[in-house]
Amino acid sequence: MGARAQVPADNPDWQETTAPAPPKFAPDQLVAVDMPPYVSMKFGIDPATLTVTPDGIVRYVMVAVSPSGSVNAFFEGIRCATGEVKSYARANASGVWTFVKDPEWRGLNDKQPSKHALALVRQGICEGNVVAGSAAEILRKLKSK
Repeated sequence: MGARAQVPADNPDWQETTAPAPPKFAPDQLVAVDMPPYVSMKFGIDPATLTVTPDGIVRYVMVAVSPSGSVNAFFEGIRCATGEVKSYARANASGVWTFVKDPEWRGLNDKQPSKHALALVRQGICEGNVVAGSAAEILRKLKSK
């Protein structure tokens, strides 16, 4: 099994690596993320966008498709060590990214949770407070669900 990014949550010296520009995404190549039955939108990540950084962040593009076929995408990061998610940018069906002004880490269980990020964590991105392996290992887990 590959090395796990394990950065203590209480590390006062921890600094996030600079997020790259949002990558292009392919809505026809998604790995599905299982959502609760009451969620009518379909969610999936583009496997080509999934990365694990040395500082313990898993970054990806999550694509949401409404029942009418409308597409939205989110360039996000999850920090397993603290149970947090950050949204860096959003895109509409045309693929044009709009950056989030002053993106901040927020708890996966905050008042306005990112249900798709929480589902992604539960389906294989994190093992407790540790990243669940390399990008390839995470994708294998997501595909096997």
